[in-house]
Amino acid sequence: MKTTQSLKATKLSLFNFKSIPTRTFWITSISFFMCFFAWFGIVPFMPDVVKDLGLTPTQKWNSIILAVSGTVFARLLIGKLCDKYGPRLCYTWLLTLGAIPVIACGLVQTPLQFLVCRLFIGFIGASFVITQVHTSLMFAPNVVGTANATSAGWGNLGGGANRLGMPLIAAAVVSFGVADAEAWRYSMVIAGIVCFLMGIVYYFFTQDTPEGNFKDLRAAGEEVTTKKDKVGFSTVIKDYRTWILFVVYAACFGIELTVYGTMDDYLQNTFQLSRLTAGNIVLSFALMNIFARTLGGFFGDKFGKLKGLRGRVLFLAAILSLEGIMLVTFSTTTSIVLGIMFLIMFSLTVQMAEGATFSVVPFINKKAIGSVSGIVGAGGNVGAFLAAMLLKSKSAVAEKAALVSNQGLGEEVMKSAQSAAASSAVSSGYFIIGFVVVLTGVLALAIRFSTEDEVVLEPNLNEVSPELITVKADYKS
Repeated sequence: MKTTQSLKATKLSLFNFKSIPTRTFWITSISFFMCFFAWFGIVPFMPDVVKDLGLTPTQKWNSIILAVSGTVFARLLIGKLCDKYGPRLCYTWLLTLGAIPVIACGLVQTPLQFLVCRLFIGFIGASFVITQVHTSLMFAPNVVGTANATSAGWGNLGGGANRLGMPLIAAAVVSFGVADAEAWRYSMVIAGIVCFLMGIVYYFFTQDTPEGNFKDLRAAGEEVTTKKDKVGFSTVIKDYRTWILFVVYAACFGIELTVYGTMDDYLQNTFQLSRLTAGNIVLSFALMNIFARTLGGFFGDKFGKLKGLRGRVLFLAAILSLEGIMLVTFSTTTSIVLGIMFLIMFSLTVQMAEGATFSVVPFINKKAIGSVSGIVGAGGNVGAFLAAMLLKSKSAVAEKAALVSNQGLGEEVMKSAQSAAASSAVSSGYFIIGFVVVLTGVLALAIRFSTEDEVVLEPNLNEVSPELITVKADYKS
């Protein structure tokens, strides 16, 4: 059996571009950013889309649900594919094929075509899983939490940056003589083309591991794990810890998506803010991904050094519970000053919880990181779907009752009553969700690691354990 010292990075040196892990970190982060940018790229243009295609309120809401639903299945699949073919090829195909529905979205002519495109655009949300797998393969255990959290956080910025970026692209298109009503179409086409080009960049400028691509390693008779060490997907889904983290990620990333998508209207209805002011506040919430998620991974690594793998779990449980408390408190606040204060604390803790989650994921099963990441990542979208359905159902019932009870009192009175009812319904929904998040924080404490896991997977101080710097050979296909 041949052994080769691993080239995994033990530090996140952002400007060491000669380093393969660093170069991969930047390319995967930018690719993730572009996928999220394109995934939510249509959001700033929804009023134009509704007018252009004649979407009903139900069709508009269904387009949001379809985009989230498509991502669930894609994330479950892509993790297994990463374990088999490597993140490089998976990202290349996801970016190039995912560009097709993004471009097609700018060419649709009917509501049905739009809904179909939204479903398939959601598949590029699986980019998160590939990003986490690739950084997990590139960075050593002492810094993998920080690397995972930072790449994910910076990638998530794409979901907020499109609020500024897509209108700017539209404005640039209009300056070339395109009609305002058609600008959203050209903007989606451009976003799709950029995704396609990033797929080409990913193929030529990254590799699966610091030692080389999966295909080349196998051809040379080398492999990260021997054939007997390989584990099946069934082994991963039978591990209860995988499903606890599935629920945990639903309670952090899933809730962030839902709150991000409903907060504009809530701030307007509750605190009588203008749409512009509310939008800027929500944008600021999204921009906290620049540092907040990184903090979660950083402290996950720090607690790992102090208390081993159990320390990572303890921090995750604590920050998740704090996230729930912040959301519960925010939901009961009637002061705009206190509301913004607790919203900031919620956005900080929810993003830190996301980073802390993926400081634990690489240690659940080091031989099937992709499969575990895929299942956990899918949990985020399931959480978003369930939370959105809760808020939608509560809001619909409350608004309908308000309109019925104030019928005949004038349009202004009915509009005000509807706004107040929506605010109250969403507020109670946030309260329920926050309480569930706190319970999920308690559930996270059930994640356990064996003594062997602690010795093999958690390095002392800044050292990388011998078990993790060995590339085992004698692979037989």
